[in-house]
Amino acid sequence: MTTLPERPRYLFIRILEACNAGCFMCDFAHSRDTYRFTNEDLSELVPKALEEGVRYLRFTGGEPLMHREILPMVRTAAEAGLQVSLITNGMLLPRMADALAEAGLSLVVVSIDGMDAKSHDLFRDARNCFDRAVEGLKLAKSLGIMCRVNSVVGPHNYREMPALQEFLADLGVDQWDLSALKLSQMPTYPDEDDVRRVGERIYADERLRPMGKRWYGETAEEQHRYFVQGVTPRVSQDRCFAAEDVVYLDAKDGSAFVCACLPHRTDGGSNSARFRTGGVVDLGTPRLREMQQHFAAHGPASCTGCNAASARYSDVVAAGSDVPAWAY
Repeated sequence: MTTLPERPRYLFIRILEACNAGCFMCDFAHSRDTYRFTNEDLSELVPKALEEGVRYLRFTGGEPLMHREILPMVRTAAEAGLQVSLITNGMLLPRMADALAEAGLSLVVVSIDGMDAKSHDLFRDARNCFDRAVEGLKLAKSLGIMCRVNSVVGPHNYREMPALQEFLADLGVDQWDLSALKLSQMPTYPDEDDVRRVGERIYADERLRPMGKRWYGETAEEQHRYFVQGVTPRVSQDRCFAAEDVVYLDAKDGSAFVCACLPHRTDGGSNSARFRTGGVVDLGTPRLREMQQHFAAHGPASCTGCNAASARYSDVVAAGSDVPAWAY
């Protein structure tokens, strides 16, 4: 029988697919699906999650703030003792921040990819997205909600990242997750040395240093893999602790994964488990345990689309360092 790690675990739930933005890097931009993971579903799931060592819960989508039950779901999870977060494009955040704080939201993760409204709104294909996201972050911060910004960086915007970093630091953002753009076609940079120069400026700024690995790689080997093969930096050690500590549920089709990147792989279905057995929720199925063991052991050598924060998280655990709250 597999022994669960003593570290607090993370549970991600994709509660819907519909979204009010049209991001070019997203497979379900403008989706109008009708599926919704419900508060009733969550109430059934939470006790099982607690039994499995989950202490951090994140709602993802689509756009979670479009879900009519998002406030009751935040409250359900928070009242059960979970630390609750959600990832959003921020457009609905200004009008919902007060209610989210009252419901018990611990962390809000807002996606921002450009240094100002002109570029960000273009990347997101949504008018006023930047301004509303910034307004929402300011309000959330004033309400005591921890604030993180996620930025997807690639050839289209890497030169904007130092200006965005300065802006977010002045805004008082607590964490910045800077991860590489991942598309079916490998992004190509015209000048690798320019990427390194810009990157080193970013990672030398201690006011708001990105929480993950450098998006283009920490070592010469990682940088070669990234620029030549399109492989993002991954776990440095021979074991992926993120695979042990994370469960990602795509509630639409009932799939469970041991990493938030796996659902987006072309072979994602072969790397998943079911989280309902005979109609009963179970986060400890033999298949899910098998996936945990497989990717913990083989992910560091085989994964090609690791998230920068995940790679750093696993390295911190491997080094025996204390893992801070919301490290993933």
